[in-house]
Amino acid sequence: MATQPTRPGQRDLTTGPIRRTLLLFALPTLASNILQTLNGAINSIWVGRFLGEGALAATSNANIIMFLTFGAVFGFGMAATILIGQSVGRRDIEGARRAFGSAVGLVVGGAMVIAVLGWIFAPDILHLLATPGDAMQLALDYLRVIFLGLPASMLLVLLTMGLRGSGDSMTPLWFMGLTALLDTIFNPLLIIGVGPFPALGIAGSALATLAANLISVIALLFYIYRRDLPIRLRGPELRFLLPEAALVRTIVGKGLPMGAQMLVMSTAGLTMVGLVNRLGVDTAAAYGVTQQLWGFIQMPALAIGAAVSAMAAQNIGAGRWDRVASITNAGLLTNFVLTGAMVVAVILFDRPVMGLFLGDHSPALPIGRHIQLIASWNFVLFGMTMVLFSTVRANGAVWAPLLSLIVALYPVRIGFAVFAKPWLGADALWWSFPIGSSVTLALAFLYYRYGGWKRGVLAVPPDPEETGEAAHATSEPAGRQHPTG
Repeated sequence: MATQPTRPGQRDLTTGPIRRTLLLFALPTLASNILQTLNGAINSIWVGRFLGEGALAATSNANIIMFLTFGAVFGFGMAATILIGQSVGRRDIEGARRAFGSAVGLVVGGAMVIAVLGWIFAPDILHLLATPGDAMQLALDYLRVIFLGLPASMLLVLLTMGLRGSGDSMTPLWFMGLTALLDTIFNPLLIIGVGPFPALGIAGSALATLAANLISVIALLFYIYRRDLPIRLRGPELRFLLPEAALVRTIVGKGLPMGAQMLVMSTAGLTMVGLVNRLGVDTAAAYGVTQQLWGFIQMPALAIGAAVSAMAAQNIGAGRWDRVASITNAGLLTNFVLTGAMVVAVILFDRPVMGLFLGDHSPALPIGRHIQLIASWNFVLFGMTMVLFSTVRANGAVWAPLLSLIVALYPVRIGFAVFAKPWLGADALWWSFPIGSSVTLALAFLYYRYGGWKRGVLAVPPDPEETGEAAHATSEPAGRQHPTG
């Protein structure tokens, strides 16, 4: 029998049937990821159709910068989510709010500084990226507005991650839907100018994203306070927005390695693109379309990993280690079924889907189908690795996943692609994906099975103000019980 949330918007992940709870938690996260991807694709269509290839190139250059920025925030947000989850598992709602408040103060405060510096140094950043001259002014206009919207974007990310940490994956889905809808509507209105809306060109696309995020943040905050959700801060709790030194050390210490994992994957991906580009334009086009399909294949793995992390964190906080192992096993099985089904579907229907991008008679089409056949199944292994890493991260173990990823991506995947190419030709690049994923999975399993990640529990440090008051009470006569009068 399913348990009822103990507070509005909060699902108790420490009781009830594990597999059903995992699936119910993961599906809204999966839907949020799909909405986010579709939103980006639709925005690219608006920019490309109305403003041309130069504008698309400009947004691509600007988005590289924003991806790296969001990579760092993802790490800090994940660290705060783990702290929130463990606190909720211990029924320590104040601890969850302190962790969330410090994360918001740290990240949003930093985002404001980055927004100012980004506006000032945007031209230098784009020159550093060797942005093509004909796309430079467009990229500058777009990037500066995106930097202005950075604080609202970061707050929206933290709010959704904090809600998931408290056991609520449905509320982030509704507000991600709102953001995507507003962004899709505002883009054409502000790009070409419709009715009272000015025609702002590429800056209008960035302004549409800013407006959508800002409206969604305000609406989400209103909803959080109206429903009295666990991460809301009011009255004396607003002091939690001033980052506590001990919490900042924990969030930064755990968040930087998790953010670094995104950087490692990005640089490995860029290196692979460089190797593929040397094989000619048809292979490069085939690989580009393959990556579009891979983005959808890996979505179930990412959603299941997020669900496993939230569930494991709450159960670790509650001391339910027996359920942690069961959660991991359920995550492995669910990933195998869902990701495996996605892989089979893509391989069976890859020709008509790729034809939408390449055309039915493109010479890149058979190359893309060949890549899919060799490499797509590696995402089943990737998903299993995500589950194992999500479990150990739920107790603050972040360095082993990072080091495993570095080893598997660079010496193994990139190394195999380069050194096996004389014997296997282009296939060396495609086989490097399942080989690299196999090594990552092996390292993840060894650490999960034999590593020391279970020792200790990642806890929110004591509130320094309350600790100080307690110490004062035990040392001063006025703090002791005594007769009055």
